Amino acid sequence: MEMFGKIACFVVLCMVVVAPHAEALSCGQVTSGLAPCLPYLQGRGPIGGCCGGIKGLLGAAKTPADRKTACTCLKSAASAIKGINVGKAAGIPRVCGVNIPYKISPSTDCSKVQ
Repeated sequence: MEMFGKIACFVVLCMVVVAPHAEALSCGQVTSGLAPCLPYLQGRGPIGGCCGGIKGLLGAAKTPADRKTACTCLKSAASAIKGINVGKAAGIPRVCGVNIPYKISPSTDCSKVQ
């Protein structure tokens, strides 16, 4: 629970720092969009607000550069946060009814994302 509190504080801090500079997608935006997914991805709760965050993130990633940033940030977060179920992460687009132009996986090559 303490780790979740630290992540939540980090997400809020990132949102405050990123808000005035919303021109390009940042890891802070990706992290804040995915914060509601953590309980689901760690097997501690339902999907809840995760789909709203994913849809918002997808809408914000309008350019190829934004999509590469989102991909890289997702991979980074997946390796930094313990206990994430990779199968559940890969299934989020299907569960939420969205089409993400790359597979959510630690093995995705983000340099090839368009």
